[in-house]
Amino acid sequence: MTKVTKIDQKEQFVELRSKGVSYDDISKEIGVSKPTLIKWGKEMQMDISNRKALELELLQEKYFVSKAKRIELFGEELLRLNEELVKRNLSEVPTEKLFDMKMKTVASLKQEETEIILKEKSSLDNSLTELLENSYTEWKA
Repeated sequence: MTKVTKIDQKEQFVELRSKGVSYDDISKEIGVSKPTLIKWGKEMQMDISNRKALELELLQEKYFVSKAKRIELFGEELLRLNEELVKRNLSEVPTEKLFDMKMKTVASLKQEETEIILKEKSSLDNSLTELLENSYTEWKA
């Protein structure tokens, strides 16, 4: 029988907590007291948050509604509209509708722009206070 380590328990905790499982249910499943789990929740808040974000991204990709997929679809539609507009005479009425579709597609594509922010725990000198030890650095990709 394999021995369950504290690291394994913490990994299970992060996984379950990121899925919204209650402290009581996690306590029963991994055999750790609720007060300890609450302490871990505070310590590993960023890990839980990041895992939730990754799980949500996986669900979005599974159902083809991810931001990347929407951007790809809007981009493909914009290319098709541009190709059709090149063939058209600007005096035709349907051309106005194509321009309207193009502008709406460009606007939809613009709405999908995302500001990417990543977080990392700052490494600080041990002499700094607890408040500073829990600070985070953000950067844009």
